[in-house]
Amino acid sequence: MLRWLIGGGREPQGLAEKSPLQTIGEEQTQNPYTELLVLKAHHDIVRFLVQLDDYRFASAGDDGIIVVWNAQTGEKLLELNGHTQKITAIITFPSLESCEEKHQLILTASADRTVIVWDSDTGRQVQRISCFQSTVKCLTVLQRLDVWLSGGNDLCVWNRKLDLLCKTSHLSDTDLSFVTGSHIGELIIWDALDWTVQAYERNFWDPSPQLDTQQEIKLCQKSNDISIHHFTCDEENVFAAVGRGLYVYNLQMKRVIACQKTAHDSNVLHIARLPNRQLISCSEDGSVRIWELREKQQLAAEPVPTGFFNMWGFGRVNKQASQPVKKQQENATSCSLELIGDLIGHSSSVEVFLYFEDHGLVTCSADHLIILWKNGERESGLRSLRLFQKLEENGDLYLAL
Repeated sequence: MLRWLIGGGREPQGLAEKSPLQTIGEEQTQNPYTELLVLKAHHDIVRFLVQLDDYRFASAGDDGIIVVWNAQTGEKLLELNGHTQKITAIITFPSLESCEEKHQLILTASADRTVIVWDSDTGRQVQRISCFQSTVKCLTVLQRLDVWLSGGNDLCVWNRKLDLLCKTSHLSDTDLSFVTGSHIGELIIWDALDWTVQAYERNFWDPSPQLDTQQEIKLCQKSNDISIHHFTCDEENVFAAVGRGLYVYNLQMKRVIACQKTAHDSNVLHIARLPNRQLISCSEDGSVRIWELREKQQLAAEPVPTGFFNMWGFGRVNKQASQPVKKQQENATSCSLELIGDLIGHSSSVEVFLYFEDHGLVTCSADHLIILWKNGERESGLRSLRLFQKLEENGDLYLAL
């Protein structure tokens, strides 16, 4: 089991020369999100969204409040007040199946050096932890062990009763690790039990002799181009947001199979994989873009990107194995990331988003707004269905027929 944490701050984008950006016209036939609801409750930057269940989510940001919303209607359900400074991390702590109490908890960390545990159903404060010597900047849950981790200057392990376990020695699950990434292109894999470094990688731009030398030098000189802002994975691929670009790294082939070096005008802050081989990204430029991973036959003369992920030996081959690997790459199926949707609604940086299969897409931004993007065709069908149901209840349907 691999748990992912993103650490490190974000550098502001400099006056870098822009590369050609892929664009899409007004006719976005493959983009289902044609309706939107604007949700207002925050009065500062909204940085975090977490899904609570199939129809609820929570938002938090620099105003220090947490708001629980209905993802179907956009209704504001709860407002949680308790922190005195901005929220720095938020996560849910689901109940185990064996627990009698099924209350799902919300954990929030703040610049006020506290962590508050909330009941997501009532908004009640379960407990406040104030023993931290510095701001907790990240939280994660190890569900199988029923523990949660807080990270700042110190890395701590807590159980559900909020007892500090710290470096526990009684855990027998040795296949636990988590990953952190930084704005200077560092990737570290940690052991979740004894906090030792399992692997370290910084060479995310390994110049290939097949690529233009001047282009590689130019990329290496720009810190924003190697900044790892977010990554996610499935059984086959790792999807990484690096600078303004998107990269798809195949774990079996051990190479990048698709990339968009300039997916957005500014840094990509968050990415997520959707069903049907689709990918969503959001950026500091205020846009949210939908991509489709399409297969294409790799030509023998076309250079294959290498050296992007070198951890665990990814992306590098020795001299003895170079010829078989080269032939394998030439005959392998590569992919492309094709832009199929561009959602423009925010006036400032889009920090993060949530995907609901039935209720649409939720985005939050530095413009203090939350936007609930809806599938226009689905919503139109639901409105028609509700109209017919109301007519039938009132006895007007048969009269109309």
